Amino acid sequence: MIDALKEEEIVNKVGGRFKLSTLIQKRLAAINSGARALVDFKSDDKMEIVVQEILQDKIYLDSSNKVKITGEADSAGGPPELDLSSL
Repeated sequence: MIDALKEEEIVNKVGGRFKLSTLIQKRLAAINSGARALVDFKSDDKMEIVVQEILQDKIYLDSSNKVKITGEADSAGGPPELDLSSL
């Protein structure tokens, strides 16, 4: 088992065990579909690569539970619009 998954640091970084599980599953699916690793980690274990991506703040879940890469522009091309009329 990967030792980092036993620590609370990675759970707290992501926002809970459910979110951690979701992030890992979605990122593993992307890597299995051909996405490149975002970290230089000498291992063939894809799970270890995903854990390192999380620990190095390379990936995260957005508010709609989609995997986002840190520093990657939103597909809309800018910050989200706020609807101030409902305030």
